[in-house]
Amino acid sequence: MKEIDILKHELVPKHEILKPEEVKKLMEEYKIQPHQLPWIRSGDPVVKRIGAKVGDVIKITRESPTAGKTIAYRYVVEG
Repeated sequence: MKEIDILKHELVPKHEILKPEEVKKLMEEYKIQPHQLPWIRSGDPVVKRIGAKVGDVIKITRESPTAGKTIAYRYVVEG
């Protein structure tokens, strides 16, 4: 059985793990702590696939024909 790369599916947006300096800049910009971001579980298939660990912050970039490009951030929690 051929394994499917979920990151290549058209409905899965781009996920990137932020570097510590990028997280620091983001937290300063919004004056928050990482745990105050929306959460994503470590068991999520995309989180597993990109190698994110509990405590990482993920940047999700979605393309839309009407909205253009949107960016969301998620904090990886256990699960």
